[in-house]
Amino acid sequence: MRSRAPELAEEDLALIHALQIAPRVSWAEAARVLDSSPTALAARWQRLRAAGLAWVTVHSGEQSRDVVAFVDLRVDPIHRPEAIERLSRDPRAVSVEETAGGRDLVLTVIVPDYDSLAAFTLDDLPTTPGVREVNTHVATKVHRQGSDWRLDALDREQQAALRDAARHAESPARGRIPDSYWPVVQRLAQDGRQNAAEIARALGRDPATVRRQVARLLATDALAFRCEVAGLRSRWPIVCTWFAQVPMTDLDHTVRSLSTLPELRLLVSTAGQSNLMFLLWARSSGDLMRVERSVNEKLPWLRLSESVLTLRTRKRMGWILDRHGRATGELVLPRTLQPG
Repeated sequence: MRSRAPELAEEDLALIHALQIAPRVSWAEAARVLDSSPTALAARWQRLRAAGLAWVTVHSGEQSRDVVAFVDLRVDPIHRPEAIERLSRDPRAVSVEETAGGRDLVLTVIVPDYDSLAAFTLDDLPTTPGVREVNTHVATKVHRQGSDWRLDALDREQQAALRDAARHAESPARGRIPDSYWPVVQRLAQDGRQNAAEIARALGRDPATVRRQVARLLATDALAFRCEVAGLRSRWPIVCTWFAQVPMTDLDHTVRSLSTLPELRLLVSTAGQSNLMFLLWARSSGDLMRVERSVNEKLPWLRLSESVLTLRTRKRMGWILDRHGRATGELVLPRTLQPG
């Protein structure tokens, strides 16, 4: 088991922030923005990744076609370790969190359709050892997601330069993933910064073929790249989720206002008694109180119904994490990154 690591250094945070904006930026381009050298940045990134402190991965870029749900579970304490182990190995549960505040576990579930969601929540979860209660919040629209959240380590000019670099590498073209491309996709899920030559060597494939496949994947919206950070090692170790009820006439304004919060990591419209869910990463409990007070003052029509504190994240977007929130190197491929 890894020992507790020190907090991330300023140079670490700057590099991670850069890769949040432009996950596949070249080390040469990143070095110009960060006033460093390509060799130094590559070595720093390798150290961060090897320690499980940060990693670049991919997820489906077509999530509008997927069904996203957040599932609360009550679990008998004696069976909790077994339930966590089983659910962490299930590709439908892309994230698994241990929480306080009326539930024991919260799952982020991404499946291709509502039949798959019903099978998971109505048939499979109730038979999981120790599960006593299942409550499902279905997302009707994802307004902000984890890949949109940013650190605060770079100045505005640096951020703009990296956004320009990312835009130069992007294309709005739409596309689906051909069956023969899935091994390449899965290598990128393991390491989103791998180049075509590295992927070709790992797969034992022709480098020219892999180069064409990677170029095509990068030129479509089939995949979305994201740089993740171990939350407990960043400046935002506290994770809290709020459920709220908002009048539909005020929803758009509420979404725009909440989206300005630097702590915001996830903002989702949901079906049910609460029609809005938002998750924050905060520096301290005092920060949480400040945000709640600010939300109450600026959005008086928003009625906060419940808050849920995350005690430990065991899995995030397929990656198995240790007790300190660091990537173990083990990835359970989400169902959306598998063929068929």
